[in-house]
Amino acid sequence: MTTFTSLALIEPLIRALNKEGYTTPTPIQQQAIPHLLEGRDLLGFAQTGTGKTAAFSLPILQRMVTFPKKRKPKEIRALILAPTRELAAQIADSFKNYGTFLDLKTVAIFGGVGRGRQINDLEKGIDILVATPGRFLDLANEGHIILTNLDFFVLDEADQMFDMGFIHDLRKIIKMIPAKRQTLLFSATMPTDIANLANTVLSNPVTIEVTPVATTAEKIDQRVIFVEQANKNALLVQIMKDPTITRALVFSRTKHGANKISQRLSGNNIPAEAIHGNKSQNARQKALDDFKAGTIRVLVATDIAARGIDVEAVSHVINFDLPNVPESYIHRIGRTARADTTGTSISFCSTDEKPFLRDIEKLIRKSLPTEISITVGTESDRLTAVDDAKRELARKTPARGKFGDQKRPFGSGEKPRRPNAPSQGRPNNRPQPTKGAGAGKPHQRPQGSR
Repeated sequence: MTTFTSLALIEPLIRALNKEGYTTPTPIQQQAIPHLLEGRDLLGFAQTGTGKTAAFSLPILQRMVTFPKKRKPKEIRALILAPTRELAAQIADSFKNYGTFLDLKTVAIFGGVGRGRQINDLEKGIDILVATPGRFLDLANEGHIILTNLDFFVLDEADQMFDMGFIHDLRKIIKMIPAKRQTLLFSATMPTDIANLANTVLSNPVTIEVTPVATTAEKIDQRVIFVEQANKNALLVQIMKDPTITRALVFSRTKHGANKISQRLSGNNIPAEAIHGNKSQNARQKALDDFKAGTIRVLVATDIAARGIDVEAVSHVINFDLPNVPESYIHRIGRTARADTTGTSISFCSTDEKPFLRDIEKLIRKSLPTEISITVGTESDRLTAVDDAKRELARKTPARGKFGDQKRPFGSGEKPRRPNAPSQGRPNNRPQPTKGAGAGKPHQRPQGSR
């Protein structure tokens, strides 16, 4: 069995890992650490929750100790870029925890908070800087960061940085850093832009793929509930009555929607808070801390939290709104079933979201189990209605094509109409009677006919 000791990590790192309760390296750690200790560049395909932060932080810490440099004001030796404030803070905490017994200083800088303390930390001299691209550029352009002695450069969650519009900032930063460095790039997906960036910044990299690109965790039980938009709040409250949902992360497409969902849950005695870009950093951090501590049962988030929230024991991820970017689905549900645990993903799908569902199924290369939402009074009635709904769903749902493409609208209950065009010289409309009881009335089928 592979252990951290067998990966040739130094004793202070092993001691810190033992303190954190980590004894067995994950697959990405087993594959990445030996190459990184040799100084190789690395291109890593990995979803969140695979242990990739330790995979790059442990070898960086070890190489910094093995090849020491004197700490100087404003100079940094390692730069780690992350797309969100939460992820930057989380990575910095990991460096601090793993480096507990090393004389190395780590600082995180990001927007949404005052700059004074961040500037003071840089002036005193640090070793490892974890930053969001915008705040890094602001302070670097003002002369608060010197990159002359930079040895390590890490781009984490590169595809999300592209999705969030950081491509121009990344290009500026890459021009600022020394050409001679060890570079690591991690991404859950590999669109063309990321592939081009990798070719630009990496030199003869080793490539590691732990989880196939665009797949979802095998241990996540995924299902879709068809429900109209107006009924989603009631359905969410109903679902949250399930005591097995111990800690749920609910995703909303908009900030305003996240606030409304949180308020609706709280109004039904379900402790919840919202986290999104319009919240102050202090409010976001408090909501996240309360969620981790179990003070609140539900955290309602926009996609800013799809990656970077590392909370243990998230039992359920609920997509209140399906994402219009299919890759976001993978990142969202990756918040559960972390560290070899199991989890559940429930996605609400309204009529106008069905194209998003088809895109998701094409991306993950499988059709997701579906059911119809029925809202009724008692628990007994609800179970009966759900059984009836499933039978109705089986009757109404047309045969699915590849990756779940449907041949006619879901749940319409109607046979496709023929176009109003002549066929073999006869009109489509049936002739109407001119005499008798049915005169002047449209032709009608007998009740119950198909």
